[in-house]
Amino acid sequence: MSMLELVIWSMAAGAMGLVLLFNLAELVSVGSAAILRGVSYHLLSIAFVVLLSGLAQALWPAPPDLLQVAQVLIGPFTNALGNYWARGWLSAQQRDSLLNAALRLATWVPPAAGLVCLTLPQAQQLPASAAICLLNSALGCWLMLRGFLLGDRLALGMAVATGLGLPAIGGLYALASGVSDLGPALQALVALCVVLSNSLVAVMIWLRRHPHVLARSEAADPLLRDPLTNLHSSVALVQRLIKAQRRRRRTRRDGAVIAVVVFDIERVVAQAGSAGANQLFVAIASRIQRQVGVMNPVGRYWDRCFVSVVEAIHSPAWLRTVGLRVSVSLRRPIEVTGLDGRRLELRADIGVGVVHLSSAQKPVEDILHDAQRMAEAARRMRSRAATMNPGTREVVPIEEANLGPSRQRHPHPHPNLVPHAVPAVVQRPTRS
Repeated sequence: MSMLELVIWSMAAGAMGLVLLFNLAELVSVGSAAILRGVSYHLLSIAFVVLLSGLAQALWPAPPDLLQVAQVLIGPFTNALGNYWARGWLSAQQRDSLLNAALRLATWVPPAAGLVCLTLPQAQQLPASAAICLLNSALGCWLMLRGFLLGDRLALGMAVATGLGLPAIGGLYALASGVSDLGPALQALVALCVVLSNSLVAVMIWLRRHPHVLARSEAADPLLRDPLTNLHSSVALVQRLIKAQRRRRRTRRDGAVIAVVVFDIERVVAQAGSAGANQLFVAIASRIQRQVGVMNPVGRYWDRCFVSVVEAIHSPAWLRTVGLRVSVSLRRPIEVTGLDGRRLELRADIGVGVVHLSSAQKPVEDILHDAQRMAEAARRMRSRAATMNPGTREVVPIEEANLGPSRQRHPHPHPNLVPHAVPAVVQRPTRS
């Protein structure tokens, strides 16, 4: 490795190290499992570059056999960790069965295939590992594009990052195996693709954890943002639903609209005043967003009605799961400040209506009307969640609707199972 090549790859590793330091700082301040997975991925990515670019040999000479094993395995294991993380980042389990199955397969196959590569003749090990990584990355790029077509706008940025990773992976393996003599100019281009891909992945991860950043442009327009909860306004909700319906006509995927109506606000005002009622609304909005995931817009349709648009669902049976999950979450005590300044714990009187968006297209206003009607009817039901029975077209408790078998055994799964959700409202235990 020449001095110029050493400078090129040291700069690339240093740039990736800065991204890692940023994630480490956020891990220390926040400490979530999602950030830890991101840190682990960036660590493996740096190791991938150091091992294959020649930095490892130049800076820390190692036995050739050990270096060969590390070079063969680092790529497949980095791919596997990235796919494991991407499955949660895309919420694939609840959105699309093909997306979920492909990412699950792409998590377990590369490490096993990498170990199989070690049984090949030494000259074939690195090319076989390169083929595994390139195929896996191409699959990841296609899956991210599929996520974008299902309504996840951040997935397009991740698809671009994965696309930039293809020449980066190919160039690094060509450099490590010596099959092609890459000059400094080509190595600089490969290093640029490496840094851009790694940085764009980090940006997309950060934006998923901070969805309010993308909403700032909308927040500047008072017609698009609710001033109290900072959620979508009724105008923005209708716009998002219209766009979602257009995409659904192309993708032919099922979706859902979830409405939550809050009743008996007068009781809350009498106990906690208008400020306490506003705190209740903010907490309800946060809990709804936590249950449906940050990729699905939540808005305030009118003062006591919240609506969420879920563009793609895994199966109609998922409606039962999410309806009960939202209902259970919103009926837990919410802590607000009372009129005397003390903290009070109140239980919101709510109803949840879930509309199944199938292949049959309906006007947006009819969809929103049906969702509110079901939410109002749900107030009289034990589960406080209602939907329309596909067979009888009657509004029934969601647990009694014929939606097909549910994947969840327990009707009230833990609300924190939603990946990359908005942080929950901090609550204190109920005082007896």
